[in-house]
Amino acid sequence: MKKKLLLILAVLCLPPNVFAGELKPFGNIPISAANPPTEAKVELGKKLFFDRRLSGDGTTSCATCHDPERHFSDGLPISLNYPTTRNWRNSPSLIGVAFQKFLFHDGRAASLEEQALFPMMSAFEMNQNLDFVEEEIRAVPEYVAEFKKVFGDEDVTRQRIAMTIAAFERTLVSRDAPLDRFLLGDKNGLSPEAQKGYEVFTGKGKCAECHFGEKLADDRFHALHVPENPEHLQDPRIVATRRFVAKVYHYEAYRTLSEDPGRYLITREQNDWKAFRTPALREIAGTAPYMHNGIYATLQEVIDFFDAGGGPGNTVLRPLQLSPAEKDQLRIFLEQGLTGKPPAFTYPKIP
Repeated sequence: MKKKLLLILAVLCLPPNVFAGELKPFGNIPISAANPPTEAKVELGKKLFFDRRLSGDGTTSCATCHDPERHFSDGLPISLNYPTTRNWRNSPSLIGVAFQKFLFHDGRAASLEEQALFPMMSAFEMNQNLDFVEEEIRAVPEYVAEFKKVFGDEDVTRQRIAMTIAAFERTLVSRDAPLDRFLLGDKNGLSPEAQKGYEVFTGKGKCAECHFGEKLADDRFHALHVPENPEHLQDPRIVATRRFVAKVYHYEAYRTLSEDPGRYLITREQNDWKAFRTPALREIAGTAPYMHNGIYATLQEVIDFFDAGGGPGNTVLRPLQLSPAEKDQLRIFLEQGLTGKPPAFTYPKIP
């Protein structure tokens, strides 16, 4: 009875007109009523996204970990870091991020405006003082003029910096993927092998139970017990980062923490121990390595993980018993079917 009630609640929480297992072609980009986009706002946000002033030592920008040449990710197991420190989680792609209900692997931010400030403040990421960065941007006449054009006055605040970056990030979408053409009625939208992979994805593979809708994600968190990276457990810089984050979130046993607690640090719900946000799958072929800690270098490894029923002790997954041919077909669908036309992009000139 309890499981049935949880399933009903999960369905009620789905976006309008989307049901578990239903894949949808790409549609319109969601618009933030609190931060409506304008061309000038998006252009200002693009400049700030690439501006290294946003970091404490002036060497990194948002684009350092979200590189346009790498599908707005960085191709590394864990994100880059501030000098002498190390990050502890993988850098997710920003393609289609406008559709995300929760941001970060643990879902601690509910909007792009909120998310944008976290990396700037983080001691192991950009390590910037937000009061100081406001003054750095105010000291640039070109920026002052652009803020006045966008907001009506010259006041440069961290909130406005975040709003412009968020407006830019919402433009990062890929369109016209083979899956979209297939879902819109083009029977040749997917290659024959990719169509077989689509059938595995929506059928025996059970992928569509969590990966559905336009962005192919369910806006939920699951404890799949992804293996810890042995290197991360031994690197004292990553140990320090893990303990620091747990301490910030008032986890009492932070000094002895030897694994990533995932969303548990945010909710303190035991079911969220080692739970992470379901990733969106569009452009997945170009955003390796995979999982929150970059433990898997290839999609084949990810497929093998799910086929085996996830990590030891998880209660979410069961072995799928896919044949080698079905695994290969699924991989082809993920690689070919979900790769669309990247957003048109030109690098900005930073003042």
